[in-house]
Amino acid sequence: MAQVKQDLFEQSDVEKDAVSVGESSYAQKDWHNSYKWSRKLLQWGLETRGITPVALRERVDTQYSKIFFLWLSFNFNILSFSAGTLGPAIFGLGLRDSCLVILFFNLLCSALPAYLTLGQPGGQNLVYAKCAKLVTASGGQTLSSISNGHLSWSVGIVVITLISLFISFCGYRVLTWYERLAWIPVLVVYLVALGVGGKHLGNPPPAEPATAATILSFASTIAGFVITYSSLSSDFTIYFNPSVSSWKIFTYSYLGFNVPIILCQCLGAAVAVSVPLVPAWEDGYADGNVGGLIEAMLRPTGNFGKFLTVLIALSVTANIAPTFYSFSLSFQVFIPPLAVIPRYMFSLLATAILIPVSIVGAHKFYDTLTNFLGLIGYWASAFGAIILVEHLLIRRGDFSSYDIRYWKDPSRLPTGAAALGACALACALIIPSIDQVWFVGPIAARTGDIGFELAFFSAGVFYIPLRYVELKFRPMV
Repeated sequence: MAQVKQDLFEQSDVEKDAVSVGESSYAQKDWHNSYKWSRKLLQWGLETRGITPVALRERVDTQYSKIFFLWLSFNFNILSFSAGTLGPAIFGLGLRDSCLVILFFNLLCSALPAYLTLGQPGGQNLVYAKCAKLVTASGGQTLSSISNGHLSWSVGIVVITLISLFISFCGYRVLTWYERLAWIPVLVVYLVALGVGGKHLGNPPPAEPATAATILSFASTIAGFVITYSSLSSDFTIYFNPSVSSWKIFTYSYLGFNVPIILCQCLGAAVAVSVPLVPAWEDGYADGNVGGLIEAMLRPTGNFGKFLTVLIALSVTANIAPTFYSFSLSFQVFIPPLAVIPRYMFSLLATAILIPVSIVGAHKFYDTLTNFLGLIGYWASAFGAIILVEHLLIRRGDFSSYDIRYWKDPSRLPTGAAALGACALACALIIPSIDQVWFVGPIAARTGDIGFELAFFSAGVFYIPLRYVELKFRPMV
């Protein structure tokens, strides 16, 4: 497969449009030369590349472990911990059932984004901002908790967002360097928290017997947490040397997803189960304030605990910064003429959108978390199924079938009608199968939430005939 990827680039003329990490396309250079400040940024080596494919001669990065550390830091934060608390706190599951759901569904569902990390050689996937508002909100809550409410959630959210903006603004080199290190202080925080509060986790209270409906509903939330990475997973391997084994990239990615997510979510479930047994934890956890819960666990260590709470709050920047990076590319995917504008400009737009949305979502954190993960999980399942069917069935798993020369020629690219049609038809099965606070479908009322499973299978099945019809009117490129 690696040789096929290499031959593909040697045969195409995409190199005419591709440049190094620190450079820009010709159109972007014209844009930069129009402003003094933008010329200065270009001289400093800021990455401006957007969705322009990367030429083979520029794909020289052989530090393949970067992708492991990126996903490790991406998920080794307070949001993963928060997702784990949903099992006991929202769905009424015991520790054993919560951990089994977390383990099984993460091992299963993370295979999809890990596979899509292989991506299309030198080009970014269609991407969406994942759940940056949830991460930002949890970080803002945590910063506020150490000041006993004197620092508002809103101020904490602004601080975290601006730090994330700076990291994503700098581009690929700074981002991957930061992600190599960002997980270390989080590990220290969790180890100290376990050392101080671990004695309360040994005897969890008995739980009510789990039902199929609660198991499936919690599973849908857990699946939505990891499947959503499918839409941005290949954005961070575009500078890798294409000679690398696909299995190596898949393994790095698969471990990068599962190690932090499973550990943090199981810890979150264990702590949530024990909250009623510890009055200080219960006070900190008031109104679902996960940041306050972390602060309460670390409070016995005094000022050092406050310092650690700041670290865990700032750890969410390792999730938000790469999300901003991918969000920037999404704008250029949907509106191709915007490709002439440097990527970092869209990070500013993402910041302007994220801050007010996070402030609103922070005050109903658990409702936002469960509803958002469920909804985006349905979409991501359908998205992943369509991508897999297109690559494995329609294109027979052949990377050479993607002719990158036409990446910016809409008249030659697929119309997208088949994908949209498949998603629309799949909704007929998804909607009756979802179980959310605001709606419970007739199927879900009997079985629990099975929306993401049906989204995956139905979208994939519907896409096959629709795509073959589309190919009759527009040949494959």
